[in-house]
Amino acid sequence: MHENSESSTPQPISLPAFSIDHLAPSMPDFPDDPIRATAPQSVVSERNRSRTLWHLYHYGISSRAQIAKALGLTPAAITKITARLIDAGVVTETGDMKGSKRRRSIGLKIDSGCFHFIGVKFARSLVQIGVFDLKGTRLSLTDMPRVNDNTIDAAIAATHKTINSLLASDPDIVAIGMAVPGPYLHGTGYAALVSSMPHWRNINFQKEFGQGCPVPVFIEQDARAGVLAQRLFGGLDDAGSLAYFLLGEGVGLGVIENGRLVYGNLGASTELGHVSIDAVNGRQCECGNVGCLECYCSAGAIHEQIDKLGIVQGSSAMTHIEACQALFALAEKKSGDGRKIGKARSLVADIGRYVGYGCVIICNAFNPRRIILGDIGALGGDLLLDAARHVVDERVIPEIAQSTEITLSELPTDAAVLGAAATAITRFLDRPSYFRAIHPPGSRGRHETTVQGRIRDDS
Repeated sequence: MHENSESSTPQPISLPAFSIDHLAPSMPDFPDDPIRATAPQSVVSERNRSRTLWHLYHYGISSRAQIAKALGLTPAAITKITARLIDAGVVTETGDMKGSKRRRSIGLKIDSGCFHFIGVKFARSLVQIGVFDLKGTRLSLTDMPRVNDNTIDAAIAATHKTINSLLASDPDIVAIGMAVPGPYLHGTGYAALVSSMPHWRNINFQKEFGQGCPVPVFIEQDARAGVLAQRLFGGLDDAGSLAYFLLGEGVGLGVIENGRLVYGNLGASTELGHVSIDAVNGRQCECGNVGCLECYCSAGAIHEQIDKLGIVQGSSAMTHIEACQALFALAEKKSGDGRKIGKARSLVADIGRYVGYGCVIICNAFNPRRIILGDIGALGGDLLLDAARHVVDERVIPEIAQSTEITLSELPTDAAVLGAAATAITRFLDRPSYFRAIHPPGSRGRHETTVQGRIRDDS
């Protein structure tokens, strides 16, 4: 196990501007949602508390008058709401600030450093565990040993041990977010399919981690976790219409429309990796379909092509990530073996065209304002991106293509584990009373669930 603790040099994430129009709760209530059974009695009051937190989260220090104006609420209502949040320890006063008409105003901000979140990324062969504060500053990151289909149970046990150790050492941890391979079926706790490593399908993540944990655990499909990370930390001017195209060991999609995640009936919508792009002569996929996109631009599929071309020395002994990194580095070389460099660039362009086919599907099915390419495949850089854009320009209605921005993710390489934490952070901002209920004043550090101390619903 490799542990990289960075408490002394935390890595902050810049926050984007944000549209108040999109301050809707981000996620529906599935049966496996730990918040569902303890939802606040007053939906309107909780909604306004959430809107207040989202405003402070994205705009920083604000006066009560500024918040009231931005949210369209009365000053009296904001005074009550912020009093509850201050009492809960979520919001703190910062001192005097310049108000309108020379009036004295007191600034408010979220006390982000006092609330920590564990993020756990489960990829097929990789498990990462990080601790983040409310603003996405990474406090620690642990890379667990590589996983294969025969060591998944051991990986689960090691994950429990690491989480328990983090909870014992950090009393400010209030929730855990987990990003798991899709399609993840909300309500069952299982991933319906994990290509190349079928034993993951035997793991009930909700029962394994959600039951008996002293803090709430929120589990999400990895690409949806990724789009939440882009929404919170991606520096976007408007994240109300956004698609995150995950190009990792699997291929996935997370979509935010009108400020809300797109789920479908079982939470299994947006499974882009198992949409066929060649239903007649395509490659056989483990899901039973033929020509699935995942068979052409996932890290495993790319690795197969690298081995077949023989352009990266020793690639057969590399992990998928290592092989992809070597390919992309070779394609960017300005000098060296011209034949290998040429083949590398040709392969990256081919991958980009397949990514482009996926973008065509996204454009036609969801029409987002922005598509962000992320994870391993995004390391293909401009060569991959240009090829994808060319396909979109060729195959999408011009008005739609021209209004859709396609970019590479600018989040750190550990964005997936940050996305796992973002799943929990989003729930914190959406349902603040629930977290107040499990951590009333003076209770931090006990990590025990209680129904006492809930924020009152008369604001």
